[in-house]
Amino acid sequence: MADLLSHVLLAYAGCTIAGWYRPIPDRWIAVVMIGAVLPDLNRMTLLVASGTLEAALGVPFDLDALSTLGGAIVLAGMGAMVVADRHRRTFTALLAGALSHLVVDGIKAYADGAAGVWLYPFTWARHPTPSLYVSSEPAVLAVAALIATITIAVDRVI
Repeated sequence: MADLLSHVLLAYAGCTIAGWYRPIPDRWIAVVMIGAVLPDLNRMTLLVASGTLEAALGVPFDLDALSTLGGAIVLAGMGAMVVADRHRRTFTALLAGALSHLVVDGIKAYADGAAGVWLYPFTWARHPTPSLYVSSEPAVLAVAALIATITIAVDRVI
């Protein structure tokens, strides 16, 4: 849960800082924060096993592709189709949040020293990662909360 909250807080901080250069309405910041959750929808397998989904759908099924660039594009497109108007802006906001999530995940520590295949379907390449953090560390949430708090404080002063 700390990993998910970290992504949401960092998306908020990023949008608030971007809003200093060109104002972003609060409702779109909220949409970007929702977009930061999209790549973690592959964690639904914690609730429902892939075998159960395969049996229900009748086809091979896996949710791991949701935590990739292609999955983020598809989920942002689905989210944009749900809204009544401003489809392009919704797609852009959801995709921006998902991209912030993927970029932050691209620098975390993996056992083999290479990041996940997050650029799929464009490439299967796994770039080397600087291994800056492990996603289960509570310090990551503390740093994200500190960044968001400092951003809020500076935003109120500006």
